[in-house]
Amino acid sequence: MTPPLEIRRLAYADLPGVIAIERRAFPTPWSLAMFVLELSKPSGICLAALRGDRLVGYLVCARYDQVWHLMNVAVDDRLRRQRIGTALIERLFELADGPGEQYTLEVRTSNSAAIDMYGRFGFRSSGRRRAYYHDNREDALIMWRTAPDRAAASADGAQAERWPAEHRSAAE
Repeated sequence: MTPPLEIRRLAYADLPGVIAIERRAFPTPWSLAMFVLELSKPSGICLAALRGDRLVGYLVCARYDQVWHLMNVAVDDRLRRQRIGTALIERLFELADGPGEQYTLEVRTSNSAAIDMYGRFGFRSSGRRRAYYHDNREDALIMWRTAPDRAAASADGAQAERWPAEHRSAAE
C-alpha cells in the first residue's frame, strides 16, 4: 500500500534528496548553494512532499516585494502524474493566497504538461523570455496568476492556515 502524501516545510536535511531529484528533473539543475540560499530567506515558502520517509517532490517560491515567484517545482521522475506537483502548489496557495495575491513563473515552452498544470491553477501566459534556458537556448513562457478576491478556505469552510504576515514581505 502506498503511504499517504505529506506536505511540510522543506528542511536543510532534505537537501540531499532534493539534489537527487533536481539532477534527474532538469538539464541545468540548481546547485546546493542555490537551495541553501532560498531556504535561508524568511520570506520564501519552500515545501517538501513525502511518502513515508521518502522525499518525492519539492517546491521553492520566493517573495519579491508584492509578488510570489514560483521558482522551482520538481517531482521524482518515477512518480510523475500522481498529483504530487498539484498537491505542492495547492499547499502553496493555502499558505500564501489572499485577495489579489500575485504569482509569476517561467516554464520551458516545450513543457506542455507543466504549462497545462499551471493553467489549471489560473496561471495565464503573458509573454516570453527569449533564449532563457542556457542548455539549449529555449524560450521560457512567462505566466502570471492573481488570486481570487476570496481567501482560500479549508475543506470545512474555515480560513486556511496562512503564511505569517512577518514573512510575506519586508515592504509590507
